Amino acid sequence: MLSCVPGSRRARFPSKSLFLTVSLLAAGCSGEGGLVPPGEVLSMQQAAPVIRPEPAAPSIISAAETAFIPSAPDMPAQNVLAYPVADGVDMTQMTSALPEGNVSQPVVTGIGTDTLRLASAPAMEDYKPSSADIGAAQPSVSDQPPVTVEKKRGLLAGLMPRFSNPLSKPQWAGGMPASEKACRKRLKRLGVTYRDLPAISSGSGCSIPYPVEVTQLSGGIEIKPAAKLNCQITDAFAQWVKKELAPAARLRYVSGVKSINQLSSYSCRTMNSKRGAPMSEHAKGNAIDVGKVTLNNGTSISVRKPGFFAFREKSLLNNIRADSCKYFNTVLGPGSDVHHKDHFHFDLRARKSNYRHCD
Repeated sequence: MLSCVPGSRRARFPSKSLFLTVSLLAAGCSGEGGLVPPGEVLSMQQAAPVIRPEPAAPSIISAAETAFIPSAPDMPAQNVLAYPVADGVDMTQMTSALPEGNVSQPVVTGIGTDTLRLASAPAMEDYKPSSADIGAAQPSVSDQPPVTVEKKRGLLAGLMPRFSNPLSKPQWAGGMPASEKACRKRLKRLGVTYRDLPAISSGSGCSIPYPVEVTQLSGGIEIKPAAKLNCQITDAFAQWVKKELAPAARLRYVSGVKSINQLSSYSCRTMNSKRGAPMSEHAKGNAIDVGKVTLNNGTSISVRKPGFFAFREKSLLNNIRADSCKYFNTVLGPGSDVHHKDHFHFDLRARKSNYRHCD
């Protein structure tokens, strides 16, 4: 094996290939300028490739068509597709190569991505003015006479809640007071059939702010004709019929009450219809007159002074007169005066010291 030793004089070169090998080894032993060790080859940095820009293609868009090309930052004009076109080439043939064919509207590619591009622009000769352009040609507002708009006071609608149930409507919204609502709840518990009426006002001293029209009482007892009263007298009358009149009739006649004939409920008049007398409680819907009671067996009991031998009728009428004073403030009937010889008068007249007049 041939070694590289300084001062060696004996060296044989059997062939040209051996001579070339020895020359390469001599170059590696010389230090600087020789071969690079393998470790240093790995540490060498490679130079970055240089990409030369391609020359820009000439644009095929005319100056008239540049007005339709957007110049916003998200759609720069240089993104418009352009191809080199020789002289004499028909421009319509170029646009016919697009998927949409020969169109007069701008063709946009890249729909569905973040990079939209304008592929073509409409020709100016195909442009048709729109309604907006026609409106722009109209005279300006400054050329027209000023129009005076009258401002009307508006009402706020929808801010007030609507109540379908009269009992749920608060008083501040035009509803009933709490006492009237509580009274109507008592009527329903007693089984009274009634309906609310609009406020009644027939003049000075004749009014019912919250009237009711009563047609039937507990147990299906009818009121003939229907009576217009305030709720308070209706409540007292319904309790008297249910707790006193109906049980007394069943006890003496073994029959329930079918109907009650009332002679007067609301009536705008004075007491006993005398001129100059105070207003009657009937003028407030606060009184009711009973003239006849009809039983289920067909017996009719008229309110009048009974005969000497009418024991059951006399007992029933006396019971009515005595028990009714627990429910009313005034009770008048046959024997009280000439004006009440044929009916019972019941009312809730308020007196000082809660005095009750039962005659």
